[in-house]
Amino acid sequence: MSETSIGDYALLSDRHSAALVSRDGSVDWLCCPRFDSPSVFGALLDRRAGHWSIRPTGPYTVSRRYIEPTMVLETRFETPTGVVVLTDAMAVSSTDDPHRLGADAPDLLIRSLRCEWGAVEVDLEFSPRPEYGLVVPLMSVVDGGVQIHGGTEMLALSAPVELTVEQDVVLARWTLQAEESVALAVHRSSLAGGRPRHWTQDEIAASLADTIESWCAWSGLHQNYEGPWSDLVHHSGRVLQALSYQPTGAIVAAATTSLPEEIGGERNWDYRFAWIRDASFTMEALWVAACPDEAHEFFEFMLAAAASYRPQDSLQIMYGIGGERDLTERQLEHLSGWRRSRPVRIGNGAWQQTQIDVYGELLGAAYRYQEHLPGMGPELSRFLAALADGALSRWQQPDNGIWEIRGEPRHFTYSKLMCWVALARAVDMADVMPPDAPLGKWTDARDEIRAAILRDGWSDSAGAFTQSFGSDALDASVLMMPVVGFLPADDPRMDRTITAIAERLTDNRGLVYRYLTVEGVDGLAGEEGTFLLCTFWLAQAQALAGRLDEARTTFERAAAYANDVGLLAEEVDPATGELLGNFPQAFSHIGLVNAAWAITEREQRDRM
Repeated sequence: MSETSIGDYALLSDRHSAALVSRDGSVDWLCCPRFDSPSVFGALLDRRAGHWSIRPTGPYTVSRRYIEPTMVLETRFETPTGVVVLTDAMAVSSTDDPHRLGADAPDLLIRSLRCEWGAVEVDLEFSPRPEYGLVVPLMSVVDGGVQIHGGTEMLALSAPVELTVEQDVVLARWTLQAEESVALAVHRSSLAGGRPRHWTQDEIAASLADTIESWCAWSGLHQNYEGPWSDLVHHSGRVLQALSYQPTGAIVAAATTSLPEEIGGERNWDYRFAWIRDASFTMEALWVAACPDEAHEFFEFMLAAAASYRPQDSLQIMYGIGGERDLTERQLEHLSGWRRSRPVRIGNGAWQQTQIDVYGELLGAAYRYQEHLPGMGPELSRFLAALADGALSRWQQPDNGIWEIRGEPRHFTYSKLMCWVALARAVDMADVMPPDAPLGKWTDARDEIRAAILRDGWSDSAGAFTQSFGSDALDASVLMMPVVGFLPADDPRMDRTITAIAERLTDNRGLVYRYLTVEGVDGLAGEEGTFLLCTFWLAQAQALAGRLDEARTTFERAAAYANDVGLLAEEVDPATGELLGNFPQAFSHIGLVNAAWAITEREQRDRM
């Protein structure tokens, strides 16, 4: 069982898969060859599920950083006898086109050690456990390192130091003198790909240099935001790039599964998939923190994944990163979970839920990106019209909502809002819709939904727009009303809603809950932390309302929960301030970018 805090990890990525490295130099999570593949190192969820640690033998202090402007990690260990620097990266190769970062990923995890001064004794412990810890592989020491074979995985550990295998663990201890360096790597191959080779010291060093150069080239080409908090915005753009699956352009919601929303609780989900809901928010964030090319790739993936949709069907809300549809959820009973938070789940049962907000998110993204859509031919026009027809036919139905509740479906205000967005954007794109598009019906339904939200989504007793029709419960998702243009943020009802959420849906630190679990809406036991995304939403809404001092305070309050290398989880424990939930969380970084941009835009507007 891992006692390491979620916030103690740093992310490595080759835009195909991801690894998490702890502050003390242990790779406790690695899934390959894809983000959603079974783990090779899974100590994050159970110590028995494998890890790869490199650290000084004796006492040390740690500091770390990403080499700017990359996702290559440096961990600096200071000991009484000397200083050693560990550089970690998942290898990518440079191409003639920096847009294609990660197109050539050799399934190589690099760990390079250099002694800055003195002499430092170092311990290595290498314990791969494929298939989420179910497989204890065969390991044999050979020239150049160790060969590993277990299940469907074949690995090669390349290391120029003396290695031994004891009780299915590779061990090594050696001393680095000043100016000495050692490069290590683990290379993966499938059974069909043949036995992986060992890499030489020069090859590993060259691959590391190439990886740094490739990230620098991408950042130099893409990152042009110059407003407030530019360092945070640029870094969030790189995190979103690191969470994107290069072969398709999909962006995973997070790199992990089953990191809990409550320590010891059951709110543990697999986030290594791509949600339609993220589309419009991601598009906006990528325009600010990266470039239109990344937004274009993500939107094309979403269109391709959902392209066979028909209005008589329910639109699927999420897909595998390769476009897969069946994401059947199951539990891994052999894993104890992070700090005994069970069950550990893979797959996500929400793929079968009805969530009618997704029509608006996809059409909203199409509207924002319509000038760049590939030709806007008849097939795409018919698809977008089918989405509008889906919203038209379903907006009056209850659903599971944005938060994917596992309780009884309800008439969630946010779901109705996004159906309004779907029809409003479809009408606004009338000139690219099919000639027989029912524009009159779309317009009438758009206006009917607006009236229903203003009538049934507002609660006089709550003094705010609420979670569902006829309810008094607050929900942070209604903060999206001014963002999507449903109401101005300074409308008296919206202004009162912003105030109500800031005062009554926050913890004692001022961080925002999605909703209050005591209402019982989600059908799950236990509680959860405050949501960083929702706190950034509040900052964004406050900025749109012209409440800039409040917006800046709210933004900085949320951004302060980034860990020492600038990564955000999904939630914050209201009692301890510890990060909770899957990590790093794309939506939290998206919220940061969009809130920073909203504050920047409002400040510029007020100066005019």
